[in-house]
Amino acid sequence: MIETLLISALIIAIAMIFFLVRVLFTKQGTFKSQHIHDSEAMKERGIHCVMDQDREMRRKSKFAVKERIKETNSPSWS
Repeated sequence: MIETLLISALIIAIAMIFFLVRVLFTKQGTFKSQHIHDSEAMKERGIHCVMDQDREMRRKSKFAVKERIKETNSPSWS
Protein backbone atom coordinates (compact mmCIF):
# COMPACT_ATOMS: atom_id res chain seq x y z
CA MET A 1 0.00 0.00 0.00
CA ILE A 2 2.71 2.49 0.99
CA GLU A 3 4.77 1.44 -2.03
CA THR A 4 1.92 2.32 -4.36
CA LEU A 5 1.51 5.69 -2.68
CA LEU A 6 5.24 6.44 -2.98
CA ILE A 7 5.33 5.40 -6.64
CA SER A 8 2.30 7.59 -7.37
CA ALA A 9 3.91 10.55 -5.58
CA LEU A 10 7.13 9.99 -7.54
CA ILE A 11 5.28 9.93 -10.87
CA ILE A 12 3.43 13.14 -9.99
CA ALA A 13 6.69 14.79 -8.88
CA ILE A 14 8.40 13.85 -12.16
CA ALA A 15 5.45 15.22 -14.15
CA MET A 16 5.59 18.48 -12.20
CA ILE A 17 9.33 18.77 -12.89
CA PHE A 18 8.65 18.33 -16.62
CA PHE A 19 6.01 21.08 -16.46
CA LEU A 20 8.42 23.35 -14.59
CA VAL A 21 11.14 22.78 -17.19
CA ARG A 22 8.64 23.52 -19.95
CA VAL A 23 7.55 26.79 -18.33
CA LEU A 24 11.10 27.91 -17.56
CA PHE A 25 12.48 27.24 -21.03
CA THR A 26 9.62 28.44 -23.21
CA LYS A 27 9.17 31.93 -24.52
CA GLN A 28 7.67 34.14 -21.80
CA GLY A 29 7.12 31.07 -19.61
CA THR A 30 3.74 30.18 -21.09
CA PHE A 31 2.23 27.29 -22.98
CA LYS A 32 0.77 27.57 -26.46
CA SER A 33 -2.94 28.19 -26.57
CA GLN A 34 -5.00 25.03 -26.95
CA HIS A 35 -8.12 26.85 -28.15
CA ILE A 36 -9.46 25.99 -31.57
CA HIS A 37 -9.61 29.60 -32.74
CA ASP A 38 -5.85 29.99 -32.13
CA SER A 39 -4.85 27.00 -34.27
CA GLU A 40 -3.58 27.80 -37.77
CA ALA A 41 -4.43 24.30 -39.01
CA MET A 42 -8.03 24.68 -37.87
CA LYS A 43 -8.28 28.12 -39.47
CA GLU A 44 -7.07 26.69 -42.78
CA ARG A 45 -9.80 24.04 -42.64
CA GLY A 46 -12.45 26.60 -41.71
CA ILE A 47 -13.09 25.01 -38.32
CA HIS A 48 -13.81 27.24 -35.39
CA CYS A 49 -15.27 27.08 -31.90
CA VAL A 50 -18.67 25.43 -31.58
CA MET A 51 -19.97 28.49 -29.75
CA ASP A 52 -18.93 30.69 -32.68
CA GLN A 53 -20.50 28.28 -35.15
CA ASP A 54 -23.73 28.22 -33.17
CA ARG A 55 -23.85 32.02 -32.97
CA GLU A 56 -23.20 32.24 -36.72
CA MET A 57 -26.02 29.82 -37.55
CA ARG A 58 -28.46 31.63 -35.25
CA ARG A 59 -27.69 34.90 -37.00
CA LYS A 60 -28.28 33.37 -40.43
CA SER A 61 -31.55 31.65 -39.54
CA LYS A 62 -34.77 33.47 -40.36
CA PHE A 63 -36.43 31.64 -37.45
CA ALA A 64 -33.87 32.69 -34.88
CA VAL A 65 -34.94 34.77 -31.92
CA LYS A 66 -33.15 38.09 -31.95
CA GLU A 67 -30.78 38.25 -29.04
CA ARG A 68 -28.39 40.77 -27.71
CA ILE A 69 -24.96 39.28 -28.29
CA LYS A 70 -22.15 41.14 -26.66
CA GLU A 71 -19.02 40.80 -28.79
CA THR A 72 -16.26 40.33 -26.26
CA ASN A 73 -13.51 37.83 -25.61
CA SER A 74 -14.60 37.28 -22.04
CA PRO A 75 -16.76 34.30 -21.10
CA SER A 76 -20.48 34.93 -20.75
CA TRP A 77 -20.56 33.72 -17.13
CA SER A 78 -18.25 36.44 -15.80
